[in-house]
Amino acid sequence: MKSTLRIFALLLAATVLSGCEWTVMAPSGDIAVQQRDLIVLSTVLMLLIIVPVIFLTFFFAWKYRESNKDAEYAPEWHHSTRLELIIWSAPLAIILVLGTVTWIATHKLDPYRPLDRIDANTPIPEGVEPLVVEVVAIDWKWLFFYPEQGIATINELAAPVNRPIQFKLTSSSIMNSFFVPALAGQIYAMPGMETKLHAVINKEGVYKGFSGNFSGDGFSHMRFDFHGLSEDGFDAWVAKVQADTTRLGREEYLVLERPSEREPVRYFGDVDPALFEAIVNMCVAPGSMCVHEMAHIDRSGGGGVDSQANYDRLRYDNRHADDPVAAPAATFPEAGREARGDEPQGHQPRAVSPDEPTPQPTPSNEDDDEGVKPIPPGQEPQNEGAPGKPDNDGGRTGR
Repeated sequence: MKSTLRIFALLLAATVLSGCEWTVMAPSGDIAVQQRDLIVLSTVLMLLIIVPVIFLTFFFAWKYRESNKDAEYAPEWHHSTRLELIIWSAPLAIILVLGTVTWIATHKLDPYRPLDRIDANTPIPEGVEPLVVEVVAIDWKWLFFYPEQGIATINELAAPVNRPIQFKLTSSSIMNSFFVPALAGQIYAMPGMETKLHAVINKEGVYKGFSGNFSGDGFSHMRFDFHGLSEDGFDAWVAKVQADTTRLGREEYLVLERPSEREPVRYFGDVDPALFEAIVNMCVAPGSMCVHEMAHIDRSGGGGVDSQANYDRLRYDNRHADDPVAAPAATFPEAGREARGDEPQGHQPRAVSPDEPTPQPTPSNEDDDEGVKPIPPGQEPQNEGAPGKPDNDGGRTGR
């Protein structure tokens, strides 16, 4: 009976493991191959210590068992210089080797570092420029821009084999993670900034890409196909996308960025060339201030009291607060699932039907501080309590 159960357990384990994909250990891109080699080397180096320790643990337990009367008994033993050298020198040597290998690989595989080779035996030919792909993580879908080709896609990515790819990544609302295991390691995409990833695909095929960072209800369906194509195949794919005359400008993007799930593949053959830059700077909506504009004001010393006028232009996280209803597929009832509570999901609580009032931003208080005015020359500082408000006791204190 026990042997039957063991066989059944082994068959069950084999069945479960047969569904696992070992893409990370059998990648198709040179960067992913180098990362795989680093994982293998690091594991082997650590096993040089782990395996002997495990073996010796069982060996000592067996040798010095109670029934072994021939085992040496040395109750006064407390030190061995030879044993101390072995115990400390072996781990120290492995740590030095592992640290050196990791330090070199960390700089060599820096995602911001342009590639210097196609694969282990092929350097990048002179004059070959990388394919630029701009990536936007949206709730809950992926938007890919091809600025050189003037196209964009939803949930489909393609690139020619053996050509370097330069990814520029950002996010529309929440930190996300772009991950194609066969191509390279994951890289974060964050709103208001641009991250980069350099990679290359060496084999034709269709590979899975997905979000590696939880970002809400639609996270598990935030997937896309990455097509590794020949040069002719990539040109044909670009021509197919360009043949679709669907427009993607600022107005269309403001609709597209609303949360939605299970988005089908979509093509845009007419794309605003400045749209990605506006997404990175969080100023797609009309009248909003761009991040680089605010940075320029900060570098110039700030806007002082007058900067209060910029408040409305800097609203971003609650940019959908005035929508009368939730975005399609984002929450109950459009999503077709029961709500978890009375409060709708989204960037900010909002009405769930057109008949209910829409939450409005908190109005500013007229008594709010207006800032501290500079002291004229020759006038002594006054103790006035909180900035912009008179001291109630009217007295002066000093030291």
